[in-house]
Amino acid sequence: GVIGCEWASIFSNLDIKITLIDKRQKLLGFFDAEFAEILFRLLREHGIDMVLGCAHQRINVVDDGVEVVLEDGQTVKSEVLLVAAGRVGNTDTLGLKHIGLRPQPNGMLEVDEDYRTSVPNVFAIGDVIGFPMLASTAMDQGRLAALAAFTGCHRAPGQKYLPFGIYTIPEVSYVGETEESLQQAGHPYEKGVANFFELPRGQINNDHDGVLKLLFDRNDRKLLGVHIIGERATEIIHIGQAVMAFGGTIDYFVDTVMNYPTIAEAYKTAAMDGLNRLGSRGNPPDSN
Repeated sequence: GVIGCEWASIFSNLDIKITLIDKRQKLLGFFDAEFAEILFRLLREHGIDMVLGCAHQRINVVDDGVEVVLEDGQTVKSEVLLVAAGRVGNTDTLGLKHIGLRPQPNGMLEVDEDYRTSVPNVFAIGDVIGFPMLASTAMDQGRLAALAAFTGCHRAPGQKYLPFGIYTIPEVSYVGETEESLQQAGHPYEKGVANFFELPRGQINNDHDGVLKLLFDRNDRKLLGVHIIGERATEIIHIGQAVMAFGGTIDYFVDTVMNYPTIAEAYKTAAMDGLNRLGSRGNPPDSN
């Protein structure tokens, strides 16, 4: 998962030998498959051993550390074991039953669109209400819950397009659709790709691995998704997020002058690549 990848990356960059164990066959299954594979490759190249598709059978505490015995009989021995297998709601000690509020078996609370629980004057936000369990979304949930509680007015969440960021080394971030979600929906799309080593700033930074990918509608060129791996990925994702929120197309990036040299220029390079894949730029979608 996300937390496991982040800590594995941090410790690995401190020259600590790491083995990452996940019972799932693929790393970060909710991510765009191409970018999950890139991250998998980069983590392995940095010396992290990957054991995927195999769950643990038991854990033994020994004199000099911990042994994790896997289903296939393999034993992984280490000094320290970090378990990052998900989160549950920390609500057991709050006495919620005394006010008529009953959490789900995993401790989570159900809320409505105003983040109001089944008890009208009790609100809940953040990890305790489940997905997406992000600090950024929790802050906005708190703002909306406070508005509902103190003013009685309903405000829809401020962003339809939520950015996701993984603080591995390198960073990974995305917003919107993945290639897999578009394929499953039967949505006609095209992609445009920019490799950071093609950018002057990428060459200055000696970044050989960074990639930015734009997904857009084949017919009206509306931006549908942005995926980035590399330096400042979690920063520059907001450029794509803003364009998507305003219903923009990839033509915005082609027609916009950006600072030089910057990583943000990857948007322009990827948009041009996308138009080349379409065969011809033609006229902008909103032209007569």
